[in-house]
Amino acid sequence: MKTNVSQFEDKNIKNVYNIKTKDKYVSKEIGLTKEVVEKISKEKGEPSWVLDIRLKALDLFYKLPMPTWGPDLSEIDLDKIYTFVKSGNNESDTWDDVPEDIKNVFDALGIPEAEKKSLAGVGAQYDSEMIYHKLSEKLKDKGVIYTNFDTAIKEYPDLVKKYFTKAVSINDHKFIALHYALFSGGSFVYIPKGIILDEPLQSYFRLNSPGAGQFEHTLIIVEEGASLQFIEGCSAPGYNELNLHAGCVELFVENNAFLRFSTIENWSKNMMNLNTKKCLVKENGKIEWIMGSFGSKVSMLYPMTILNGDNAKCEFTALSFAGKNQNLDTGIKVIHNAKNTSTIVNSKSISKDNGICTFRSYIRVLNNAHKSKLALSCESLMLDSESRSDTIPVNELEVDDVTFSHEAKIGKISDDAIFYLMSRGLGEEEAKALIVRGFAEPISKVFPVEYAVEMNRLINLELEGTIG
Repeated sequence: MKTNVSQFEDKNIKNVYNIKTKDKYVSKEIGLTKEVVEKISKEKGEPSWVLDIRLKALDLFYKLPMPTWGPDLSEIDLDKIYTFVKSGNNESDTWDDVPEDIKNVFDALGIPEAEKKSLAGVGAQYDSEMIYHKLSEKLKDKGVIYTNFDTAIKEYPDLVKKYFTKAVSINDHKFIALHYALFSGGSFVYIPKGIILDEPLQSYFRLNSPGAGQFEHTLIIVEEGASLQFIEGCSAPGYNELNLHAGCVELFVENNAFLRFSTIENWSKNMMNLNTKKCLVKENGKIEWIMGSFGSKVSMLYPMTILNGDNAKCEFTALSFAGKNQNLDTGIKVIHNAKNTSTIVNSKSISKDNGICTFRSYIRVLNNAHKSKLALSCESLMLDSESRSDTIPVNELEVDDVTFSHEAKIGKISDDAIFYLMSRGLGEEEAKALIVRGFAEPISKVFPVEYAVEMNRLINLELEGTIG
């Protein structure tokens, strides 16, 4: 695919993720005040009930404490963060109507091409607002809704009210309160009863503006007997200023429904990534989380699942890669709240050049969750003696008829394996890359082909030290 880089400020880019466009906007708010929150709501033309949520969240943000565990977040200064960046571009359902410089970025990232080949719908956000959203006509005719979350508030208020804040409450923690005060953009998906989507939907979130925050909200409802694969992509170019991401994902999987939620996050290494995701699953429902975490200076991300119905299932497959000066603190939380529920976790992490990978799991089996099954596997690969990897599990079992296994492996890359590959004609760096790709292969293979290719590309960029 040919990319026109003449519109880009940085013509000597090392990779497509680091493309920058000129920072153009019609409104750019800095800091966190009541006036800023009210202005965001007014510019979006929101109903009063939404502003009430924003203002309640603002009050909670100042009352809730900073996290006292995990990575250091003291560098975050909201007085210096641009909390809302409005480009002035109207959302379109035609790529030709997207401004040329922005369209070139998404072309380089392969989003329009992926839409043509394998997607049933695409949403694309640039800074604080969606600039493109489209769903195939055949799915619209079946009652499927896939739209900008800001639009959903206006066009489907009763449906939004029923689910909004019901999975992730505004007092969950300090940075989710920040999210609810400032949320902008994101996607709303509704899959009616019995509808099976054979092709995925994808939303891509791009943060271009230096020193800015992004606070998109994604809300997905999969009704009884329905099925959906949803892919979320995230990236940002590197700057010398701190950027902040505090998005939120609320997922609802009804009886006998299925949702696969896949994410590849590749934020720049000036990004503080404090994302919150939660899924509620009813009887015989199933959620599959597939996560790829790359980039960012700091990440704190622990998708949570509550299995509320008998025979509900959760599968979690994840890969994290921490390079120089990165601290990726990720994991999963699962609450078993019904009989015969099950959880399978397969997590892998790679660290190099003093990078830190931490995997945290919190598993709680309540006293009504008889005959539940849990299997957790965590593997960590350190590429040098300066990097670090930790696994921190917390398990609370309130019943004794549970099948539970937990396996953890942490190790360094094998000198013998490198020597063997070099003896077969590979260079040292090529040998390391082959071992790393082999380690990651069980994770990448569960992505659709295009995204498995992207994950391998990101692994190569991390090995070269050229992300961010």
